[in-house]
Amino acid sequence: MRSKLLTEKFSSRSVVAHTVASRTRTAMPVRPVEPGASEPGASEADALCALDAVELAARIRRRELSAREVVAAHLDRIERVNPAVNALVTLDGEGALKAAAAADERAASGAELGPLHGLPIAFKDTHLTRGMRTTHGSPLFADHVPDEDELLVQRIESAGAIRIGKTNVPEFAAGSHTFNTVFGATLNPYDTTRSAGGSSGGAAAALAARLVPIADGSDMGGSLRNPASFCNVVGLRTTPGRVPSLPSGDVWETLAVAGPMGRTVADTALLLSVMAGPDPRSPLSLEVPDPAAYRAPLERDLTGLRVAYAPDLGGRVPVDPEVRAVVAQQVGVFEELGCIVVEDCPDLDGAESAFRTLRAQSFRQGFGPLLDTSRDALKPSLVWNIEEGLKLTGDDLARARAELTRLHLAAVAFFERYDVLIAPVSQVAPFDAESEYPTLIDGKPQHTYLDWMRSAYLLSTLGAPALSVPAGFTPSGLPVGLQIVGPPRAERAVLEIGAAHEAATGHGRHAPTLP
Repeated sequence: MRSKLLTEKFSSRSVVAHTVASRTRTAMPVRPVEPGASEPGASEADALCALDAVELAARIRRRELSAREVVAAHLDRIERVNPAVNALVTLDGEGALKAAAAADERAASGAELGPLHGLPIAFKDTHLTRGMRTTHGSPLFADHVPDEDELLVQRIESAGAIRIGKTNVPEFAAGSHTFNTVFGATLNPYDTTRSAGGSSGGAAAALAARLVPIADGSDMGGSLRNPASFCNVVGLRTTPGRVPSLPSGDVWETLAVAGPMGRTVADTALLLSVMAGPDPRSPLSLEVPDPAAYRAPLERDLTGLRVAYAPDLGGRVPVDPEVRAVVAQQVGVFEELGCIVVEDCPDLDGAESAFRTLRAQSFRQGFGPLLDTSRDALKPSLVWNIEEGLKLTGDDLARARAELTRLHLAAVAFFERYDVLIAPVSQVAPFDAESEYPTLIDGKPQHTYLDWMRSAYLLSTLGAPALSVPAGFTPSGLPVGLQIVGPPRAERAVLEIGAAHEAATGHGRHAPTLP
């Protein structure tokens, strides 16, 4: 009866925008719920929304749950919980329920079902969705409705996922704090006075708040990893080419990649299995001999695994003491799993200039014309980053490309000595949502909106997969993530190691309590 009522409740819903112009700090910090515990006043819909994506998909395939029940439960929770975090900014309940009904008919017919059959998903608001607005977090695109789906959207929906809406982003995905003048800020489910990170902040907050079971994201300087760390979920920065991004203004791009997010490592691997794979339009895209291999159990004995531990990336980044303490505890976790842990760091000389140069060039290429036509509509940090690109010369770009080549080759050599690298995802715990970025870390000034993201973006230059997994909490209950970096193209190995850490710690099972 509950599922029937939920379905009827949302059967007449049209496209709804949850718009929050600004948020004031009225909420108290939220302490996580212990594993296995229920939220106070949790409903049947909440219990269903708390299921892992792998379990949820299995129950739908076994016909223990219908896609309509699952979608209706998530819509019910979104209506009640999303106003507290502002993670979803466009919602199409009516369309989602129609798609769910079609999914149930397909299941009843005995047709082959995709691996994501019946799972609701809200796509990042920078990823094109046909017939559903894609704003890029900019007032210039506030009413933009694309006439095509991005490739990753096509792949995810072809695998059976059901689109329910879009997740919030910073303006043009610039920066690792999710706020914009179209929808306002996305707030952290563990403390709604704090940032959810970015640029995939809406996706991470939606996962943590149990509004969706899986989420897509993208990452240039930490846009998957930082919000995963801030929201106690999992995010995978993939090897360049693992998940092709199309359409694209630069098919040779290697710093910006797309990737999956989930509440568990297995959920993240499930989504990767349908996102990954070659496309002839993407010359860098990688073959995947067996995409289903990502869906196989992530079991691995870590005895003898060679782990490099870089608590501050070889002295290159300041790290907040509370974050450093949580990350340091992970050394013991890996040692108890039988690993050999040595403090060491890859060669990152030149990574700073290479990343900043190539990022500035990409901003110049993508947004340069907007300076002439719409400067006043752009946030100051975005204007600054575009102008940095306008200063570049051909020699600057040539040096950056040469440095990126050297860094990648050095990383390959580093991973001949070690199986994996562990390091902090972010140098700080979630910060005040009313600030654009932290201006001081462990006594060290941070002068631009990029400075505080070095622990993520320096490693972007290696061309290697990097997984953010929950590592624990600060004394005040704020999440901290651990970055697990493996050799280029070694997504499966990184996921296996992340799953072993997850099983040993259980930090990701601590859910926030939300109104």
